[in-house]
Amino acid sequence: MVDPETAGPAGAQPAEEAPAAPATAPPSPGPLGPASAGRPASARNRNEDLPAEARRSAPGEGGANLRFLVAHPSHFLALGLGSGLLRPGPGTWGTLLAWLLFAAIAPDGATDPATALIVVAVALIIGTWAAGRAAAMLGEADPSTIVVDEIVAFWLVLVMLPVGAHLLRWQAVAFLLFRFFDIVKPPPIRQIDRRWKNAAGVMADDIVAALYCLLVIALAVRLGLW
Repeated sequence: MVDPETAGPAGAQPAEEAPAAPATAPPSPGPLGPASAGRPASARNRNEDLPAEARRSAPGEGGANLRFLVAHPSHFLALGLGSGLLRPGPGTWGTLLAWLLFAAIAPDGATDPATALIVVAVALIIGTWAAGRAAAMLGEADPSTIVVDEIVAFWLVLVMLPVGAHLLRWQAVAFLLFRFFDIVKPPPIRQIDRRWKNAAGVMADDIVAALYCLLVIALAVRLGLW
């Protein structure tokens, strides 16, 4: 017998209650773990996709740091023994380190330029390797913390300076000129910096700055201005 209070029009039977929808299953944590589940790829740490060995030595989102510096010999060289971590102006600190190292090794200047140029050439090769590896780990083409390019390029300048009583004065002028050209980047330095997004480009623009510096010094000597 149909209950008149529950019956619908014309004595229709009441509709059965629809079963409750099943609870939505929690999202799978995924291969990156629960901390990264649901985050877009762009929000994840860029180092999460690196191999385990590289991820252990890679810096965090803040860039190069002391842990990165000592993680691999190439990092130590590329960051100029740590001078690239100094602020402000890591390039200036790297150039200053190059000057101090040169003065410690050759206090009287490059009395044997041929041998000194061979040393600079070897340093250029090693520096290119170190800069390329460190830049790849940092995820940038030319991070400001990489200063091995300034070090090798300024060594080239110091090797070519005339030796003698005014050596320290020449070195000080060369330091200022090199930093000027490295910062201002006259052609083709700026073009190299923009287009050569690799380790060779990192080193090449500073080598050109060194050549500019040597050209100005040579002209000053030629014109008897010094």
